[in-house]
Amino acid sequence: MKISTKLNSLALAAALLMPFAANAESNFQTGAGTPLTATAHVDFTIIVPKILYLRVGTGTAGATNGAIDLITFTVPAASVGNGTPIAGTGGDLTGGVVTAIVQGNNGTVTLNATSGGALTNATADTINYTQIVTTPSALAGFGTLLNPPVLVNGASANITINPAPSKVVSSGAQWTYSYLNTNVVAPGTYGGAGVNNGRVTYTASMP
Repeated sequence: MKISTKLNSLALAAALLMPFAANAESNFQTGAGTPLTATAHVDFTIIVPKILYLRVGTGTAGATNGAIDLITFTVPAASVGNGTPIAGTGGDLTGGVVTAIVQGNNGTVTLNATSGGALTNATADTINYTQIVTTPSALAGFGTLLNPPVLVNGASANITINPAPSKVVSSGAQWTYSYLNTNVVAPGTYGGAGVNNGRVTYTASMP
């Protein structure tokens, strides 16, 4: 009997407290006069994280994708060193062309590219990265063209991408790689998938 009384008391207390536990607001007015006015308020909070997205080649919007594209230039024997640029194969858009996107929401973004040095072959012959040029063209969905860093042996100069509007950066392009083929060089396979200085690392930075 005592237990039942205690339970009933707790239930009554909980019922009385329920209106005060809610976060919503109400306002009740009554009276003969006109007009009657009642007001209620709601507060909103939107929490937006800082983001930075860089894609060069195969990628997934809003997520990390570990795929690395391999661009290959095959020089015909009759064209070695004659100054005729060589188109590449590979890339997510094929033909030596990749998707390039930078997006951020906290101000100016800088973009650079770093290689481990000149491309080498099995007998330590070299080709400078300045022989590989990157040409940007419009990418659907992006009004701001993303200019590429100029590839060099080592770290490139920074490309600065200014926000517009406010702190938002959203820039994209198709980057087409080509080999200038201006020098006669020793035979061999230069660079490769993560070997012989064949890999370039692009880095985007934002405050």
